[in-house]
Amino acid sequence: MQETTLEVKTSSNEQCSPTMVRRVAAMLDLETRSFSEGDILPKGWHFFMLAGETQKSKLRRDGFPGLGVPIPDLGLPRLLLGGRTISYSGDIIIGSIVEKSSFIKSIVEKTTNSGPMAIVTLQHELRPVAASSPAIIETQTYILLSASTAAKNPEKTISQAIVAEHQKQITPDETILFQYSALGFNSHKIHLDRSYAQNSEGLPDLVVNGGLTTLLLTEYIRTNLGLEITDIKVKHIAPLYCNRPMTLTAKKSETDWKLYVYDNNNDIAVEAEINVK
Repeated sequence: MQETTLEVKTSSNEQCSPTMVRRVAAMLDLETRSFSEGDILPKGWHFFMLAGETQKSKLRRDGFPGLGVPIPDLGLPRLLLGGRTISYSGDIIIGSIVEKSSFIKSIVEKTTNSGPMAIVTLQHELRPVAASSPAIIETQTYILLSASTAAKNPEKTISQAIVAEHQKQITPDETILFQYSALGFNSHKIHLDRSYAQNSEGLPDLVVNGGLTTLLLTEYIRTNLGLEITDIKVKHIAPLYCNRPMTLTAKKSETDWKLYVYDNNNDIAVEAEINVK
């Protein structure tokens, strides 16, 4: 196992654009006029400010541009999101300018029974220009795999029924995958190119963006349960696919909330923990 630490940052000033905010609202089927300059940006909606600016000629072979900073190829053509943590210590105001800093925190290369792989950790900070510390810190973990680990997806039977006090079913389609990818400038082919997803990576269909799943979870907490998140930790266990229903669930524990996203076979695909105010 080889670990590399990279502390080179990219920094830029970004506007929390009212136009982009209204487009996120439209994607979520919310009334766009409810969000105006000067309002507080809802938790989770900051994703469009993390978009990268990787030139087309410098994209990975799978089309992924990286978020904030390019992710190296390392001879590993398949990329999956392993998880993310987001900490909210302040608010971002719609229309304001924030400083975005992004860097590759570490790269861990290893050899497994399935072949070589790498774990790349990115960190992003969004700091309002008038603030002394970041309002949002987000860490993302990506798993890079060789072509030989292309997915195999045997037919599965539906597991036992989902039992949860709070639950909601959503079926992401091609439209929301496209809109989320466009808002975040994410050209990863597994979300947009069905032929690539099926023929090059052995997937049954387009993959739902991991960030979109997190956004749908935070929206579920915000709009259905009326809670305000202070931090969230998300772990991706299995892919979720386009046009297949997924079920969001939430359960309160003594210290925090546990959330799970079940796939169309009622198996857990994503698990998350959140703290709220």
